Amino acid sequence: MPTYDLYAMDSGDPHWQVPATGAARFSWEYDDGRDRLLALYQKGKDKQWDGHKRIDWDLEVDPYDPLGTPDEAMSLYGTKHWAKMSDKDKGELRKHYASWQFSQFLHGEQGAMICAARIVESVPDLDAKFYSATQTMDEARHAEIYGRFLHEKIGMLYPINDNLQSLLGDTLRDSRWDMPYLGMQVLIEGLALAAFGMIRDTTDKPLPKQILAYVMQDEARHVAFGRMALRDYYKQLTDAELREREEFVIEGCHLMRDRLRGVEVLENFGIPTAEAEEYSEQSEFLALFRQLLFSRIVPCVKDIGLWGKRLQQAYVDMGVFEMGDSNLDLLMAQDEEIAEQLDAERFAAEEQERVAEVTDVIEAGAASGEN
Repeated sequence: MPTYDLYAMDSGDPHWQVPATGAARFSWEYDDGRDRLLALYQKGKDKQWDGHKRIDWDLEVDPYDPLGTPDEAMSLYGTKHWAKMSDKDKGELRKHYASWQFSQFLHGEQGAMICAARIVESVPDLDAKFYSATQTMDEARHAEIYGRFLHEKIGMLYPINDNLQSLLGDTLRDSRWDMPYLGMQVLIEGLALAAFGMIRDTTDKPLPKQILAYVMQDEARHVAFGRMALRDYYKQLTDAELREREEFVIEGCHLMRDRLRGVEVLENFGIPTAEAEEYSEQSEFLALFRQLLFSRIVPCVKDIGLWGKRLQQAYVDMGVFEMGDSNLDLLMAQDEEIAEQLDAERFAAEEQERVAEVTDVIEAGAASGEN
């Protein structure tokens, strides 16, 4: 079924065209590069995988509870609207929330694919071009996987959120070669990682857990790439140039914080926009969720050298300043370990099934021989 038939609301023009700016840069130095970045490039090649084979698409998903979302996680919980909803209505609301959330993941992954391709084009160093090429493939795989999950398992999509679209547009329109790194690798990817991780660690549904764990294994490399490249480059910038990028980060963080309210879902259930925004702002669960979303961004921003007074104050005002001391390397290592552990568990279970099948065949053969 065409995607346009599955959108829960009008998604507008089927194509979004963002005017390209900036230069395409070639490098004629083919035998030089940063060892850390080339090692990451090798890892990017070694860790390529096939979403059709690695993920168990035969796992059943209840479209009316695809993530095991608790009642308290929905912003209508405890309101007058919630009291009037039947169990069927609540299932429909869960479906819409999951569709909205994974649709933003899908649109973000397409944005990441385009930004990674833009980095290949515009970054001056060949070692960074090499790694960005592997990331472009990673992001294509992620978009494929999220798209398949939405089409086959939920049967509904939502258009791209206005704030996410705005940040993507600002990132892609900027002619400076480092801005796709900053907008995508640090802000959008950092926030996505936190969102993926919160769902991965709380859902009791095996298929979305697999998808998120495997995608996060890739994303851990992408954030490491952005940190490495920008940390080196930002050491060379003037104070004025650093302030420009800090302003971009502040604006981007406000956009991303406001992105994850899911107001569009409530509007689809007939709730006026102003009322839907109020419910989303009052939700204790969503408030905690939005705060934790910055657990990957703040330490990364600090690590790459964007830590001026104005930026620090913005994080104080958002209540996330303390996250700057988080151990980002530890979080990324855990992301990789969780995916590897999930693989080990799946392979062990499959091996047990094969052993059982062989045992059954042997026993059946022995029984027929006795007869």
